[in-house]
Amino acid sequence: QVQLVESGGGLAQPGGSLRLSCTTSGRISVINGMGWYRQTPGKERELVATISSETLNYADSVKGRFTISKDSAKNSLYLQMNSLKPEDTAVYYCNADLYTFGIGRRNYWGQGTQVTVSS
Repeated sequence: QVQLVESGGGLAQPGGSLRLSCTTSGRISVINGMGWYRQTPGKERELVATISSETLNYADSVKGRFTISKDSAKNSLYLQMNSLKPEDTAVYYCNADLYTFGIGRRNYWGQGTQVTVSS
């Protein structure tokens, strides 16, 4: 069974920074891509940033402020969030599109980590 676990969320002041991490476990053979998404109450989950072997993709609202990165050796994902704004407040979810031994290709989600930006 594959699990994704996010960490690093919390309270930050406007203009501050946080770094989210996503660790994976399970019998992973190949990761096609990973990403960060976020959701606020009453709204649909939205893309923040994604990363694959060839490309990086960012939502317009976070370009220039957030940086997605990965450690392929550890199958881990990170999101450096700088110049945080109150509108960045949300639950942030890690996502992975990957192959596992014995199951094949599936899409997985973490349980989410709360990010609150407030003075």
